[in-house]
Amino acid sequence: MFQEVGQSATVSGESHGHGRGCGAANRCLTRVRPMAAPDADDGASRSRRSPRRKESEAVPTFGSTHVNMEDIARAAGVSMATTSRALNGAYGVSEKTRARVLQVAAELSYVVSPAASALSGGSTGRVAVVVPHLSRWFFGEMLNGIESVLRQANLDLMLYHVGDAENRRSFFHDLPARRKVDAVLVVGIPVNPEEQERLALMGVGIVAAGGQSAPYPLVSIDDHKAGWQAMNHLLHLGHRRIAMIDAIDPHAVVWPIDGRALAYTEALRSVGVEPDPELLIRSPWGADEGAQAMAELLTLRELPTAVFVHSDEIAFGALRAIRQAGLRVPEDISVIGIDDHPLSAQVGLTSVRQEVFEQGQHAGRLVLGVLGHADGSHSSIIVPTRLVPRGSTTRLTDPD
Repeated sequence: MFQEVGQSATVSGESHGHGRGCGAANRCLTRVRPMAAPDADDGASRSRRSPRRKESEAVPTFGSTHVNMEDIARAAGVSMATTSRALNGAYGVSEKTRARVLQVAAELSYVVSPAASALSGGSTGRVAVVVPHLSRWFFGEMLNGIESVLRQANLDLMLYHVGDAENRRSFFHDLPARRKVDAVLVVGIPVNPEEQERLALMGVGIVAAGGQSAPYPLVSIDDHKAGWQAMNHLLHLGHRRIAMIDAIDPHAVVWPIDGRALAYTEALRSVGVEPDPELLIRSPWGADEGAQAMAELLTLRELPTAVFVHSDEIAFGALRAIRQAGLRVPEDISVIGIDDHPLSAQVGLTSVRQEVFEQGQHAGRLVLGVLGHADGSHSSIIVPTRLVPRGSTTRLTDPD
């Protein structure tokens, strides 16, 4: 049984991602343990509960300093052993009791002490990797790269999927109280100020990969430069009426300024063309959404001669819509994307290539750096991109 939403699991098995697969030794699928047995504390072991707090003893309040596990146990009315199991996600605790303990811990802003963690068994040997999507090629390939580095360092990867706003809120709210990891790696999620505060409570190293606005060690491509590479290619081929299909994430809370869209407008102005608002379409992610956005562009009285698409997966849909309309690629409309997805070569899509597996490896080394490993890196890294011309773009024969 495999788990995708809301909870953590140690990665093990094969990868969901495309591109490089994971061998038997690699840990890339998430196993989920069986449901925990009913909480032993609900029955025979009640006598082991922490003694009732006397009326004269004040219950810690939100924001109190030095809140410890005994305070949580007393406030929740369970034993220290049950409190520890509930906070660590261990067996033998009913869901009702676990929820009560976690709620009390959250209300008291309880954070597991790093020193206490060390005394109870040293570092956890685990790294949390937080992703907003599991089915997209980019994230699968990134995870493959990250896992390949962590595995060599004998570190386990714990995968957290925060696919929508509620999962994301719960993750950042609950993670500090659980503190089951030595570092957190956030992939493709710009962390807002409130989430930064929650992560800071953990007292562990934070690393980011992909678009980010928070001040963490980061590995990514230069989206602005990649956008310029795509646009320069189309401009060099003589195109001037160029459309763009930009991508938006409906679940994103905040996002940095889109460097690709900025490059689109800057490149047009560099050749004396004022961007036409009709030619810039913002679409949710996905091939079907890309097809819908392209269909909207095809309703214009004057069609674009070329389209710059935010990513290859969206561009696949755009190619389909153009051909379904009876038009030819590239004779009637040229199309270029960004990523160089494994399927791009199969469909002849011109693309700006980014090395996603390599980015994952760099991100893994950044994690080693914040953990103090000798072979880790401490500096943010920008991975270069390059143009890969194929059959979906051609020179404009009649620029007028």
